[in-house]
Formats: sequence, structure tokens, C-alpha cells
Amino acid sequence: MPDGVDGVRAMSRAESAFGPPSGGIEPDTTVTELLGILRRHLAMDLAYLARADGEYLVLQVINGDGRRFGLAPGVRVRPNPGLYRSLLAGTLPKVVADTRRDHHMVDVPVMEELGIGCYAATVVTDNDGEVFGVLGCISRDPRPDLRERDSRFLGLVAAYLSDAVIDLHRIWEARSQVWRSVSQMIDAGGPKIVYQPVIDLATGRIAGVEALSRFPYEHREPPRGPQGWYSDATTVGLSAELELAAIRRALQVIPQLPAAVCLAVNASPTTITSGLLDVLHDDETCRRLVVEITEHEYFCDDTKVLCAVRELRARGVRIAVDDIGTGYAGLEQLIELHPDIVKLDYLITHGMDTDPARRTTAAALVMISMEFGGCVIAEGIESPAELHTALDVHIPYGQGYLLGAPAPTASLACAGRKGTSLISTVAR
Repeated sequence: MPDGVDGVRAMSRAESAFGPPSGGIEPDTTVTELLGILRRHLAMDLAYLARADGEYLVLQVINGDGRRFGLAPGVRVRPNPGLYRSLLAGTLPKVVADTRRDHHMVDVPVMEELGIGCYAATVVTDNDGEVFGVLGCISRDPRPDLRERDSRFLGLVAAYLSDAVIDLHRIWEARSQVWRSVSQMIDAGGPKIVYQPVIDLATGRIAGVEALSRFPYEHREPPRGPQGWYSDATTVGLSAELELAAIRRALQVIPQLPAAVCLAVNASPTTITSGLLDVLHDDETCRRLVVEITEHEYFCDDTKVLCAVRELRARGVRIAVDDIGTGYAGLEQLIELHPDIVKLDYLITHGMDTDPARRTTAAALVMISMEFGGCVIAEGIESPAELHTALDVHIPYGQGYLLGAPAPTASLACAGRKGTSLISTVAR
């Protein structure tokens, strides 16, 4: 019943945005399981539960591969008004086995644009009889074996969900509050930025600064730090906008940095493919920029991400892989991307002076990086012993509170010479 492809795929702040719940509130697994049962019973590609929100339906929970249709939790769909009214009135068939042949779908070209060959839907009400939204299934191919009696099974699932939508009302309110908080932060120009120096461990000079986001702690209870804010933004479909706001603010300091100092910013694969290239307006910015790909999700087979990374490099931007040693940030990323910089995660750096396994891992990553022309930065150096070990395994660059804490301005981050004296002491 979408009114158009843009209505389905719109993920801008104006029209997106309520994804999976945040703050520890998760939908009842019974809902997901019921959608799976419905999808398998009707042999469909995707089952969904959408909440009615004014003129939109907002996907709450899905079961199946939504990427085939450009659908995901949080996507808003503007229903075709006539079809939606017919569905609410009960005059639209609940099961349409072949959308290409059914006269109800003749004036809905998006069915063809999204490749929807078979469609089933019914209204879901709460225990008070108020309309909650729509329960539906879609499939690429027509299903000529479906009959009207299959709609009875659809109705059984919808009736059972009447109890579950009480929790979904609570989820909706929680995610709405998250959306408002993140949206207000974006409208304010993004988070505050602090800058942490990256030190050349051979000389003690400052080779670069990393831009780090800082947020007010009062927006959630209990308080949430930067990771919590970005997690919230992801759940409501605003992660790219929030990251881009932070990057725009950070880029403003490049003219203030010494000529030999670069600026590192963090960007998820979603941000890299959703507007990062548009933010980079001049060659000087690109030449002095390092983009750290920060995401604990698999993206090595995502052609859009890989193409965007190639374009960044073509403009002179250096690519870093963050959090090596944790999550999906592993050897496959190194092999696929050949990053200019490999950032050794705190999980490995911390305690590598006393743990042979951590030390060996660090040394191995230095050797691997050298093979494809990259260099290593050890994050989270907090003790002279960790610094000594980093030097001992030939890690060229370091970052951490021992070498320099985040500073409120890039100038202050570049002014400290703490690294030089420490490295001289350790070297002796």
C-alpha cells in the first residue's frame, strides 16, 4: 500500500525514523516469532507489523530480509489513501495472490517498482478496539496457490497481537523520545568536539589529532556517554546525520592545525555512503583528513561502502580501520581494505606489557600492516610499561591518556609536549 518509493525509503530526519527500541526496551520476542510463523505459513519473503502514525505507517518489527524491498524497522511508509481506507473498512481483499493482475493494485505502481508480486495485510487493533496499525506479508513472486481462507490465519495472528501491542505502545513512546533528543542535538549543530593527540613514538612529535564527540549527560537516565548517543541514533535511523554533524564541526579546525598534523574523524559505513563525500569540499581538507571506519558490523562485501572508500582515497583521504582486535574489525578488513592506518584497540594495548598473547598480537599486526604499506596506532596507552612495550614491538604511533588527554580545542591538543619527555624517559 505504499504511495511511492520515496515514501518507503525516506530515511531523512523529516520522515524517518523510529527504529528498534532503545534503552534496554526490546519488543516481545513473541511478536517476532509470530511474524516468522505467519511468513512461513504463507510462504512469503517478509512479514511486518507497522504502527499507524497519522498519514504514515511506521514499521515496528519485521521478519525476513527487508533489504530486498528497501524496508527495515523505522522506515515510514505513506499508504495509498484509497487502499488504506479500503483496508480499514474491510472491503479490500486481505490476500492478493498476484498484484500484477489484481484490479485493486492497478493504480499502485510502487508494487512493481519494489517488485512486490504477492501481498497480504489486515488491521491490528488494541484491546480497546482502537487501530494500532497493519499486519502484513509481501513476496517477490506471485503466489497463485494462496486462497481467501489464508486470510483467516492472518486474522488469527492479528487477534493474538492485540495483547502484544500494549508493549509496543510503550516501545513507541520510548523510541519517540530518543528520536526527539537526537534530532535536537543535530539541529544544534551536533555534539561538542574534543581533540586527542596522536604521538609519533619515535620522536614524540604530534602527528595528528582525533576528533571525539562529547554529549550532555542529562538526556537519558541513567546518563549515557558518546557510545550511548550513537547507539540511540542508530536505533532511530539518525546515525549518519548525527555523525555528519560531528564531522562538519570537527573539520572546521583543519586551518588551525600545524601543517604536519592531520585530523582523524570517525565514520560508520552508513555515514560513508550517506553523505560524507558531500561534506569534503576542498583538496586541502582531504589531504589532511583520516577517516576511521568505526563499526562492529560486517561490511566487506558491501560494494557501496567499498566504492565510497575508493573515492575517498582518490581524493587524498587516508583510511584507518578502528578497533582492530574486536568485533568484525579483523583480518578480513585488513585484507579487503589495505588501510593506511590500523588502530590497535585498547583491548589489546591494555596489559600487553604483562600478557604475552596481547604483545604477540600487537607485533603480528605491525608486521601485517607493513606488508601492505600501512602503519599502526596503539590506542589506550595508559602506563609507561605499555608505552615501552609499544616501542619494543615497533608500533610507530600511540594515543592515550599517558601521552595526552582529550583537549577542548585542537590548539591545546597540539600544544602539549608530554609525549617527547615520556618517550625520552622510556627509551633510556
